Amino acid sequence: MKTLKQAKVGETVKVVKLYGEGPVKRRIMDMGITKGVEVYVRKVAPLGDPIEITVRGYELSIRKADADMIEVE
Repeated sequence: MKTLKQAKVGETVKVVKLYGEGPVKRRIMDMGITKGVEVYVRKVAPLGDPIEITVRGYELSIRKADADMIEVE
């Protein structure tokens, strides 16, 4: 299982499954990260947190903890 946290800069991945419970999962879905969507990893901050991604045509920064809940291929 590979998560978004493990994706490299410049890589485009596809979301397979979202983990997490209740409000956390809902917030991730509200940001446009849903099953089947393609995500491009733009940048990772010097200490690794947050991760800047492009999803559905807009830039988004997410925490490592949230990125670890997103399974990708």
